[in-house]
Amino acid sequence: MSLTSLRNLLLGAAVLAAPLLWAGPPPEALDADIVFLGEIHDNPQHHVVQAEWVAAMQPKALVFEMLTEAQAERVTPELIADPGRMAEVLEWEASGWPDFALYHPIFAAAPDAVVLGAGLPRARLGDLQSVSIAEIFGPEAALFALDRPLPDDQQTDREALQFAAHCDALPTEMLPMMVDIQRLRDAYLARAALQALDRTGGPVVVITGNGHARLDWGAPSMIDGPVVFVLGQGENGVDPEGGFDLVLDAPPAERPDPCAAFR
Repeated sequence: MSLTSLRNLLLGAAVLAAPLLWAGPPPEALDADIVFLGEIHDNPQHHVVQAEWVAAMQPKALVFEMLTEAQAERVTPELIADPGRMAEVLEWEASGWPDFALYHPIFAAAPDAVVLGAGLPRARLGDLQSVSIAEIFGPEAALFALDRPLPDDQQTDREALQFAAHCDALPTEMLPMMVDIQRLRDAYLARAALQALDRTGGPVVVITGNGHARLDWGAPSMIDGPVVFVLGQGENGVDPEGGFDLVLDAPPAERPDPCAAFR
C-alpha cells in the first residue's frame, strides 16, 4: 500500500488540506530493535504518521496497546485484508477505542508482521482491590520493577498527572490505584515488546499512547538491552510530557470537552 493511499484511508482529501509536518523514520529509528510510536488516541493524523512509519520500516512484529493477547491471536493477513470483518472479529466497537478506521491502515502497512496484544484485560482491574500489581503481573514482576514502590517524588508526580487527566474530579484515595494501573499497562507493553523481539528478531514497532511511550517512566524505561527509539506526537505545538527521541506535531483533533462529563 502506498503512503498516499494510507493517508487517504485515514483522513480524506479535505482533512489532508490541513497543515502537517510529515517525517519518515530517521536512521536512528531504522536501526533500533524496538520503536515506540506514541499517539493521542483520537488524533487521525497521528495514526497517519504511525502507518507511514510502519510502511517504511516493515517491522517483523507489531505490538498494540489496544489489543489483548487473545484478540491479537485472531489477526491474520487474510483478516487484515477485510477491515470490516476484522473490526467484528476484534469486537472493536465494544472496546472503547476510537474508530477502527484510524487503526486499520497501521495493520495494513505491514500485513505479514506478527501481531501481539499488550492490553491489560479488564477482568484483571478488579483484582487491584485485593492483590498487588506484582501478583497480578506474575513471576516476571521484578524484571519490570512492579515488586517495589515508586520513588516518593515520582509517585507524587504521577498521582498529580492522573488527577489532572481526570479533570481534577477523582477522589484522592483513588489516585494510587490509577498509578498502579498505569504501571501495569507500561509493564504489559514492555513485556510484549521483548517477547516480540525474542520471537521474531525484530524490528518491533509498538503502537501506544504518548503516556506509555515516555522515556522517563513509561514502557521504554522498563527495557534494558535492546536498542529502543521513541516517537512522541503532540498537537498544536504542544509536546507531550516525559521526553522522547523525536516529537512530531499535528493540528489538534476535533473533540468535545473531555471534562464536560465531570461537571
